[in-house]
Order: sequence, then C-alpha cells, then structure tokens
Amino acid sequence: MFALFAAGELPHLVHDYWLVAVAAAVLLVPLAVWWLAVRAIPNNKVGVVEKLWSAKGSVSDGRIIALNGEAGYQADLLRGGLHFGYWRWQYRVHVVPLVTVPQGQIGYVYARDGNPLPPSQTLGRVVECTNFQDARTFLTRAGEEAEYGQRGRQRAILREGVYAINPVAFVVMTENRAYSLLHLLDAQESNAVKTWHEQLTKCGGFHPVVIGGSSGAGETEVHDDLIGVVTIHDGPSLPPGEIIAPAVGTEPDGASYHNNYQDPEAFLAAAGRRGRQYAPLTDGTYFINRWFASVELVAKTVVPIGHVGVVVSYVGRAGRDVSGTSFRHGERVQEGERGVWERPLGPGKYPFNVYAGQVIQVPTTNFVLHWITGKTEAHKFDEGLRSIDLVTRDAYEPLLPLSVVVHIDYQRAPSVIQRFGDVKKLITQTIDPMLSAYFRDIAHKKTMLQLLHERDLIQAEARAELRDRFRGFDIECVDVLIGKPVAQEKDTKIETLLEQLRLRQLSIEQLETYERQRAAAEKQKTLNEAQAQAAVQVQLTNAKAEVQIAESRGEAELARARKQAEQTVVTAEAELARARRQAEQTVVTAEAHAKEKVLAGRGEGQKALQIGLSEAAVVMRKVAAYGDPRLYAAAVLADRLANSAQPLVPQRMFVSGANGDTGSVAGGPLGLLLTLMLGEKTGLGSFADSPETAEFKAECEKLARDAIGALGGK
Repeated sequence: MFALFAAGELPHLVHDYWLVAVAAAVLLVPLAVWWLAVRAIPNNKVGVVEKLWSAKGSVSDGRIIALNGEAGYQADLLRGGLHFGYWRWQYRVHVVPLVTVPQGQIGYVYARDGNPLPPSQTLGRVVECTNFQDARTFLTRAGEEAEYGQRGRQRAILREGVYAINPVAFVVMTENRAYSLLHLLDAQESNAVKTWHEQLTKCGGFHPVVIGGSSGAGETEVHDDLIGVVTIHDGPSLPPGEIIAPAVGTEPDGASYHNNYQDPEAFLAAAGRRGRQYAPLTDGTYFINRWFASVELVAKTVVPIGHVGVVVSYVGRAGRDVSGTSFRHGERVQEGERGVWERPLGPGKYPFNVYAGQVIQVPTTNFVLHWITGKTEAHKFDEGLRSIDLVTRDAYEPLLPLSVVVHIDYQRAPSVIQRFGDVKKLITQTIDPMLSAYFRDIAHKKTMLQLLHERDLIQAEARAELRDRFRGFDIECVDVLIGKPVAQEKDTKIETLLEQLRLRQLSIEQLETYERQRAAAEKQKTLNEAQAQAAVQVQLTNAKAEVQIAESRGEAELARARKQAEQTVVTAEAELARARRQAEQTVVTAEAHAKEKVLAGRGEGQKALQIGLSEAAVVMRKVAAYGDPRLYAAAVLADRLANSAQPLVPQRMFVSGANGDTGSVAGGPLGLLLTLMLGEKTGLGSFADSPETAEFKAECEKLARDAIGALGGK
C-alpha cells in the first residue's frame, strides 16, 4: 500500500471503491425494503398474519386471535396478491391453501376461538359470518355479545365450494384432510381432531343422508323401503318420563320450519329437544350436521295384505280409555295418544318410528294352527304346539293330532292385542291349554274304538263348543280338524288293536268280495247267454220264422188234406153210387137188349156183356192205379166237387151225435175216411195198415163184386 501511495495510485482506487459501494447501495436498498415490507400471496392460497410485537401488547381474555392490533395471530387474512407494510421484523405471514369442500360433500368446522359453550350446549351457535370466512365478525358480531361466535364444534356446516377461512381461528375437516396450522395444535387438540375425523368417516358424515338411493358417492347400494330415525345431540333435554322428542317445526310454511333437521337453529327455535325424534326422515337427500344429529336407517313398517297393524304407542299424551269400564284388560286410546290405538293400520307401508311404538301384525284371513308334533306353518304361531296326549276310558294313551282354523276380525284386532299382547301369546297362553283340557275330557269318556269310530261326531261337537269359547276371546273358530290318534313312542297296544280291527274288517270285506264275485259270476253267465243269443239271434229268428211257416204250411196242408179227403170221400161215394147206378143201368140195359135182341143172337148179348165187363175193368184199373181205393174215391170226389154247382161249405148243417148214423159226418164211409186220414196225419196210426183201411177196401171190393155178380148173373 505504501508503494501504491508512493506511486500516487491509491487515491484513484479509493475513489473507485466508493463509486461501487454507492452503486451497490442504490441497487440493494430497494430490494431490501421490498423484501422487508412487501408480501406476495398466490391466488390459490391465503396468508395468515402473525404479529410478533405491538405497542398494544398481546391478546387477553383467553383469546388467540388479535382483533385490535395486539401481538399475535390476526383475524384478517391476506388474499392473493402483493401486500405492503408487513415488515419482517414485526410480522410473520403463514401461506396456507384455501379450504376446498368437494362436490356432494360436507365440511365440518371447529372454532378454536370464541365464547365458551354453556353446560347445556354441545355445539356452537350459528353466526352470520360468511361461512366462517369473516373471523372478526364471528368473534365480535358488531359488539353484540349475545351473538358472539362460540368456540368448539359448530352447528353450521360447509357445503361444496372453496373458502378463505383462517386456519388459526377455525379447523375445517373434509373427507380428504383437515385444514389447520398443525404446529399450533397441541397433542390433545390434534388427537381430538383426528378422533372427530375418524368418527365422521365411519358414519358417513362427510356425505349427505340419502334415503331411497345410494348412501354416498361411489356407492351403489340402494336403501329402498327405509326411513331415517334422527337423534339430536344438542338443545334442551327431554322432560322426565319422556323417551321420544315430539315433532316440531314440521310445517313447511311455518317460521320455525327446520327442513328435516337441516337447519339446527330453526329446530331449536321451535323448542326442539335433544334425543331421539318422533318425526323420521323419508325418501330424499339431506345435508345434516352429524355432530348435531345422527341418523339411523331402519326399515319401513310393512303391513301385508291379509293383515292389519295394531299400533302400541310408547309416546303421546295420556288418552281416555275407549274400551269401556267393563273391559279390564288395558286401555285402548285414539291415534296419537299413548297406549293401544283403537284404529289399526290397513295393508300398506308406513314410515313408523319403531322407537316410538310397536306395530303388531294380526292376520285377518283364516290361518291354521297345528297341534302336531314337528309341524309348523309359515306364520310360526304354532311353533311351540305339540300333539295332545290323551288317556282313554280303556287305558290307552294315544297322541291326538289336531288342526284348528282361526279367524280374527280386523275390527277386534286391537282388543286381542290389548288383552293378550300378541297373537302368539293368545295361542300359547289361552287356546293351547283350553283345547288340551277339552280333548282330554272327551278322551276320558271314550274308549279307543269310540275315539276312532266317532271321530266325525267328536269333531262336530268340538267345532260347536269351541266356537262359543273362542267368541269370548274376540276370535272366531272356523273349523276343527281331528287327525288319526297315534301311539306314543314304544307303545304297541294301539297298533295291536288296529291290527285286530284291520283283520276283522278284512274278513268282512272278503265276505262282501265273495258275495260280489258270485253275483258277478251270475251276471257274467247272463251276459254270456245274452251275447250267445245275440250272436245266433238271426238264426233263431229265421228258425222261428221257419217253424211258424212250417206250422202254417202244415195247418194249410192239413186243412187242404181234410178238404181233399172230404172231397175224395164225397166223390168216392158219388162215384160209387154212380157206378152202382151205371151197373144197375147196364144190367137193365143189358137185360133190355137181351130181351130185345134175344132174337139177334147170342153174340150181341155176349158183346154187351163184354162191354160192361170192360167198363168195370176200367174202373178197377183206375182204382188199382191209385194204389188205394180211397185215393181214387178222393180224386173222383174232388173232381165232382170242383164241377158241382152246390156250395162246398153249406150254409146250414145238421150234425147228429148218434153212432151208426150214416147220414152224419161222423158216421159212414166219409167219417171213416176222415178218421183214417187224421190218424195218419197225426202219426197215431198208419193209413195203409189200419183196420179202417182194410174195412174200406173190403167194402169197395164187395161193391165191385156185387156189381160184377149182377152183371154176370144177368
């Protein structure tokens, strides 16, 4: 340096250094001022101002937010942009992100500052502070202390959107994260925030309550036929003796309408009480603060067809008993009052709060109860019933299976529930012992065989008796069906008795079978004869016709033969008389010729004799040609009758019964001829070999010989 100074260059160098320093100061001072006093905040974030020191001192009265320029965290935030005057030696600015509540979700707010909550209050009241974005208004409320915001969990919730909320004054919880300055929270506060977040996540509190659809974003489960039973966790408690809070603020046009618990302040303003609420949520979507109200999904009350629902209400005002003073089995009240409602619910679906009462379903159609061991209907009313054990008069111990058809009038259903509690208790505590005792009494008076054989009579008597008894319990016995008595386990006496009955009945049936078989055989025989007769009916008919024809022909031939015989006899007699006359005439003629021509010679006389003899010989040859003189006589008689002018059947006839009268039909040659012909026709004698025939032949030969003798003598 001395060298430089000696050389005269040092003053120049010092001058240059000062120039550089001045230039640097001119450039660095604005930058330092900018760095010390100006704060830049991104547009998607906010700045939380922390004042390190102040002439006004620090915050007091247990607050953590400075409202009047005290040292500490300030109520106002710095939004996006440049902010001047916040010197680094006095202010610290914490840049934090904006609070974002996703679409379709809910954000919950925990206030770290504000007035403390009173003992009767669980959540902080709702304060108009632009959704917690105006911390100063929340904490001061324009000096109205009654409207100050309260520290702790808040009744108001945040819907979907982006909010500039001071994370020092408020902790905002969404499903994805909790917005706060973590370094400000102590361990206890951090654990509380974590616990609240887990509870809300577990109950689905970051999503609205959806009834009748999916329960949340990304879920496909559908909750149909459900209602939401709401439990309020803030507000005045229920009075002693009450278990369900009454419905309030349910009128949409009312000033205190809380829109299904979505407006906590309106609910509390309408004198709403904490606890389980009477009015449930029906189908819809509800943005409900789960810190203020929890929702339990329960099934709707369904009353199926064929049933009615008797309502037993646990809540409501005390009502007047409408069942009358004579009914001493409990009270029956009007709808909305505490007790058994007089009017039951018909078939349908109802949003009935199951914590406020009970709907007991009573079947109104006929249903069957089985007293049969191991058999149960779908309604399960007879689940505990067993076959009735009996003891008969003759010491048999059967089990009686029994079925009873029961009907309950829907108008009497409340009375049944009022008296017995439910249908199953009615059956097990009243009907079962009554029926068991009734049929045991009957069995004591009957033998085993009577119990078997008189089942229909016992069943009819039981039906009439039980109908009267059931009517006293407001139910109707439709029918009683008795089954076959069966033996108990390891009891063979009944089976032995039944086997004897079976053998006896089998013997009776066999006798009946044999008798039926005999009758069937006779019927079969008759049938066979009829079939055979039908098969030869044509031949029988033809044969009968032929017999009738033959009989008719025989009768005709007999009649014709009789006529012919009569004609033959008459003709024969006529011919015989004519022959006699001719013979007499011939003799006379011959004598006359002989006398007249005695002179003519003996030759002519001989010739005349020969002529007479030849005529007689001709007659004899005709008789011989017929083989029977009677036939010849009958032929001659028929020929004469055919050519006779006299009627064949006389208009008048005289018959004499004297024997030997030749003038009658019965006597003479004609009677003899008829007798012979009838004997031969009937087979009583031979026409050719009979004595009458021989006599007739002899008489004819005698007549011929007489004629020839007369001729020869002449």
